[in-house]
Amino acid sequence: MAEGRPLTRMKGCDHPPACHTGDAPVYASATTKARRWLLIEHEGPWAEKLPDSDLPPEVLTLIDRATRLGVRPQLIRRPGRRTRTRKHGLHVLVGDSTGDNPWIAEGVFTDPDDLDLDALVDGVVPASCILVNEPVFLVCTHAKRNACCARIGLPIARSLSRELPGSVWETSHVGGDRYAANLVCLPHGLYYGSMSEAAALAAANAYRHGEIVLSRFRGRAGIPEPSQAAEHFVREHTGELSVGAVAVESSRSDGDVTEAVVRCGDVRFRVVVEPTVFSPPCGATFAETITTYRLVSLDRHTPVRYSTPALA
Repeated sequence: MAEGRPLTRMKGCDHPPACHTGDAPVYASATTKARRWLLIEHEGPWAEKLPDSDLPPEVLTLIDRATRLGVRPQLIRRPGRRTRTRKHGLHVLVGDSTGDNPWIAEGVFTDPDDLDLDALVDGVVPASCILVNEPVFLVCTHAKRNACCARIGLPIARSLSRELPGSVWETSHVGGDRYAANLVCLPHGLYYGSMSEAAALAAANAYRHGEIVLSRFRGRAGIPEPSQAAEHFVREHTGELSVGAVAVESSRSDGDVTEAVVRCGDVRFRVVVEPTVFSPPCGATFAETITTYRLVSLDRHTPVRYSTPALA
């Protein structure tokens, strides 16, 4: 741990000590359930759980339908001072983070039932939604889930919005809790944690140029955690930062040990990872156990080739 960094909790913070300093690991912790997205603009207040928020009944029904279909619902709002205004229609963003060509689109609906979530599940842009050509950045500021999400996230959302006007939203809990402030880059669903204002801006600018910043990178949502770890270790080994250049092509698990074949450009690696417990620096004691992943081995992958016996 760097000299002068605190080991004690800040008031209202539920995270273990040192989680906001970059000392505790964040990699391989992006939520595994977020592959498709429903972002609903709502100024707040936000309850701890979305269904408990002060939303019209038809919107709550929409959130319930999205959840049952495996679409991740999020409440979003613009950073900065908020004044309640009467809005005409429901403003939403929908997105698909799967595959090599993820997308995000937006629309305004008078009747939420007109939003075709079944099309979204099929990977198709719903009718009346228009594709968005610029990245969208979400900063978790959900104080009802954890006080430091607002304490740290709010100033990050506001500063990032000044640098990238129109591209940044405050959002409800993004999943995983590792650690405030959390940043999500859409449409790829890239997660960052334990962010400062400078780190968030660096990550956002890198994403706009098709790259990631590895130091606070949690992983890509919708991918199993062992696969996120395997991708992380390949990037660390090769220095490859391009968003689409590294991907797990196959994996198999035997107990806690996972073996993955990871593509990095034109090269493939065989990566073996297993879960482990993070040991804090300087002999500090954490009340909670922080689980992460350990690299067991990483080698160039040479596929086994089978030859056909020559005919007599």
